Amino acid sequence: MGLGSVAEWPMKGGKMRFFGLKSCDTCRQALAALRRAGHEPVVTDVRADGVAATDIARIVDTFGPEAVNRASATWRALSDDERNLPVAELLARHPTVMKRPVIEAEGVWTIGWDSASRLRWNC
Repeated sequence: MGLGSVAEWPMKGGKMRFFGLKSCDTCRQALAALRRAGHEPVVTDVRADGVAATDIARIVDTFGPEAVNRASATWRALSDDERNLPVAELLARHPTVMKRPVIEAEGVWTIGWDSASRLRWNC
């Protein structure tokens, strides 16, 4: 996923959505960095709040199988049959298996908290 030009990047003050887990260290670090950078994301805890089917569809359309965190405890606990489900169905049944955080603002989506995501959100 390319970063595009700075003019394409979402600006601070626009609606930002953050999908993660409050118990996830990476999510807590990402959320703190976003807030320090002036963002005020609307947070969805995927375990407590779930993820809307429309959001799951968009996440899967954008990231495909990369949306699944195959290093997670949830993934390791799944049966082979569950691991072989279509990604959208897997995320609907087990939202905590989603790679985190997923951040969206003004139609731009990122997944994970790597250097590209930090750059995208000016953190």
